[in-house]
Formats: sequence, C-alpha cells, structure tokens
Amino acid sequence: MAIESVNPLNGKRIKKYPVLKPGQVSRKVKAAQDAFLNWKETGFPERSALFKKAASVLEKKKDALARLMALEMGKPLAQGASEIDKCAWVCKYYSEEARGFLLPEKIATDASKSYVAFEPLGVVLAIMPWNFPFWQVFRFAAPSLMAGNTGLLKHASNVPGCALAIEDIFKEAGFPPGVFQSLLIDSGQAAAVMEDERVKAVTLTGSTQAGKSVASKAGSLLKKTVLELGGSDPYLILEDADLEKAAEICVNGRLVNSGQSCIAAKRFIVVKAVEKRFLELFRNRMMDKKMGDPLQEDTDIGPQAREDLRDQLHEQVLESIVKGARCLLGGKKPEGKGAFYPATILTNVKKGMPAYDEELFGPVAAVITAKDEDDAIKKANDSSFGLGAAVFTKDKKRGEQLAAHRLEAGSCFVNGIVHSDPRLPFGGIKESGYGRELGGFGIREFVNIKTVYVT
Repeated sequence: MAIESVNPLNGKRIKKYPVLKPGQVSRKVKAAQDAFLNWKETGFPERSALFKKAASVLEKKKDALARLMALEMGKPLAQGASEIDKCAWVCKYYSEEARGFLLPEKIATDASKSYVAFEPLGVVLAIMPWNFPFWQVFRFAAPSLMAGNTGLLKHASNVPGCALAIEDIFKEAGFPPGVFQSLLIDSGQAAAVMEDERVKAVTLTGSTQAGKSVASKAGSLLKKTVLELGGSDPYLILEDADLEKAAEICVNGRLVNSGQSCIAAKRFIVVKAVEKRFLELFRNRMMDKKMGDPLQEDTDIGPQAREDLRDQLHEQVLESIVKGARCLLGGKKPEGKGAFYPATILTNVKKGMPAYDEELFGPVAAVITAKDEDDAIKKANDSSFGLGAAVFTKDKKRGEQLAAHRLEAGSCFVNGIVHSDPRLPFGGIKESGYGRELGGFGIREFVNIKTVYVT
C-alpha cells in the first residue's frame, strides 16, 4: 500500500510513498513518548531558541516550500509564500510568549501557598488537512511543543511531501529526535494511534464528519480533543456599508486559497436596498481574478486540490440552480486537464439549497437577500456552522455591537476578512468544533491545569 502525491494541475503523479507498517508506527509512538520524558524537563529558553531557529529555517526555505504546496495541492505561489511567513510568525510568537502564558498563577486561599500550575500532557496526535498544509500544522505544533508536549502528525494523504518537509524543518532546527514526527499512515492506522495509551490527546482540523468521528473515538477513550471543523462564514453587507471596500474584501475573502478554506467567506447576506450595486461591484472584481497555473506569479485561483472535490462542488452548484438559485457568474466546469473551477456567484439563494445549507469548499459565493439588519442577522445565524462571521457598516459601533453580541461564531470581524492571528484565540461553535488554537487560550488546551495546595 502506498500514498501518492498527485499534481492537481495535470493529474500527474509526483511521487509515491510507502505507508508505514504497524511495527514502524509503534516505534515512532515510542520515540515520541521517550522524547517527551526529556523534552518536558527542558527550560523555556531552550525551547524558545529552537523555535526561533525553526522560524529561520522556514524563512530560508520559503520559495521551495511554496512551490511544494503549488505542486501538491494547487496553492498559488504568492499565497504559499504568505503561508510560510505566517508559520515563521507563530514560531517566533510562542518562542517569546509561551513562558508568560504558562507561569504558575497564585490564588489566595486558606493555605499557606496555593497556585495553579500548567504541565504538559505528553504525546499529542495532530490530524491535519491539505488546504493549509504548513500553517495548520505549525499553529498546533508551536504552542503544543513550547508547552512541553511532543507531536505526531497524520497529514492529509494528498500532501505527503509537505508532511515530510515539516518534519525536516524541525530536524534542521535542531529539535531532539522524537519531539516532532510525521506519520505516513491511513485513517485506519490513525485510529489505532489514537487508541495507543501513550497518546494523551488529539487535535483535528477537518470536516465536521471527520470531527464527529474523532470526537466519538477519543470520547470512548477519555482523551482530550480540540476540533476545528467546517465553516460557512456569513459576511453581512448592511445598507450603510462602504460598498466599494466591502466588495473588494468579500472577493478576497471568498477566493483565498482558491476558495478552499474553512474560514473563508461563503455566504454574502446583503440588505436589499444595496444589493444591486453591491452585486455589480462584486461581480466585476470576481471577473478580474485570474485562474491558472499556481506556479505562475499572476495566478489568483489555482486548481482545486483534487478532481473529486471539484466535481462535488459543481454538483452543489447545479443542485442549487435546479432549486432556484441564479448563476450570475461562472458555474461551468472547465474542459481539459486540471481540477479547475471558475469564480462563481449564485444569487437568489434560499434555505433548502446546498448553497445555503452546506459548506461550499471552493470559489463559489452564495448571495442571500435580507430585508434589513434583523433579517440579515437571522439568516447569518441560520446555519449549523459557527466558525467566523463579518459585518460591513460605516458605523463601527453598530458593527461592534452586532459582532460582539448577535452573530453566532467563534470569530467576528467588522469591515475586514475573517482570519487567524497567533495573538488571538481561534476556533468555532456549533458544528464548527470546540476548543481554541492560538493565543494564550490555545497553549493551555494541551496542558494539565493542576491545583497545588500547601497547608
């Protein structure tokens, strides 16, 4: 059995990798556990120095890593380079801030001394997706390893080259053997790794269905999990929005990573009074984006990561049209090689259509008409997902009120693209998962929050 890396631009196999045998997997888990016993005793200064070195390695290899992403999953080069920059940032951030997040917290009680300590759990298994093949891993690894845990990565099967490249980055940075390892295994083997008593926690970024499966398995084993799952982020365009600015931001928010992002803008809920003008601006800007070879510097939209995913997206579009949606732009599957799908706008989207009810994982925008602010909020929250949301209005206080108190999501932005930031917690509610990554909250997900009480 093997794992194949296939170029979505032309369908050609890049490389074939052997799947690890059970004995090999067990030895890697043992190496992670053995490494943990030493790694947890290292001081923050030593861990910090290693992550600063990892950041330097990432920066040095940025162009090569961006090219690897373009070849394996179709990410345009400029976006790949930005992803590597963000990985270096998160390494630097936690190298500087981790110690402060995990300092013991004194609590005044009847004891002579009482405080809360934060201790690492042990081996953490990370099951990660292909869409941000470096960022998803580093945003887990930087806080988790800085906290004293060791990491095992089960990456998506279509980015094995990225998985091995990440392991090489840690090695080149000088991390001790076993502190971070990539496992080229299938989903069945991943379940077996979860069951291993040496593995103490699991983090997954992926589909809602995958999250439910991992949560069920981990729950039966009473193991800690953090799940960042699907999303169908609503962007609300209110009647007083700066429409030029909103259209530009909405296009970029929809087309990031060729539309393949959990946190991407997917539903555009537009107050009827400004819908006509917004759609003109939105359509024109979508038309300006170039689809093509991700290795070309001027490409905005690369191929979708796999042909089956592109075909699934197209079926969602066609079914929505059959049910009454109107195609304002795109909507046709290109002929010829490559898993391409054009920038597409669907209007007249209503409940009961895939474009309303489901996550559209590709460059397809679902435009939903709202009567007014209250109707827009109602439709925004009428979703099983709750990862991110944005609202566009010239009245920032109004926008803040809606973001802080009325929109149901883990991250709510005013007049901007929803995105993750190492300094802020990131995660969702409802079927978008639970737990948080990044910031101070993220590093405390995989520690034992221990009460120490001295009489």
